[in-house]
Amino acid sequence: MNKVNSRVELRFSVNKSELLTNDEKEIILNKLKNKINSEGELLIVAQTDRSQLKNKEESIEKFYTLITKALTPIKRRRATRPTKASIEKRLEGKKLKSEKKEYRRKIE
Repeated sequence: MNKVNSRVELRFSVNKSELLTNDEKEIILNKLKNKINSEGELLIVAQTDRSQLKNKEESIEKFYTLITKALTPIKRRRATRPTKASIEKRLEGKKLKSEKKEYRRKIE
């Protein structure tokens, strides 16, 4: 069978990059440490397609998504109070359950 090697490796040196600030470099190094080798290179591999060009495009797309995902800050959850209607609904449900269980008890 004729097999074609169309694997593409994208290597991006995070430490040597002039586009990123030092803070961004540290964030990327921390969040993507599983994909960074010992030389400080972000390594992305694509080999799903038979066309090397498509694999190249796929690896570039993966690279951009990884970088944007790593650099977007995590939204903090603001604590909110439950609404009056939700509190009443919860209490009504508890009351119905307790009544149901009370009917199961033996009458003396």
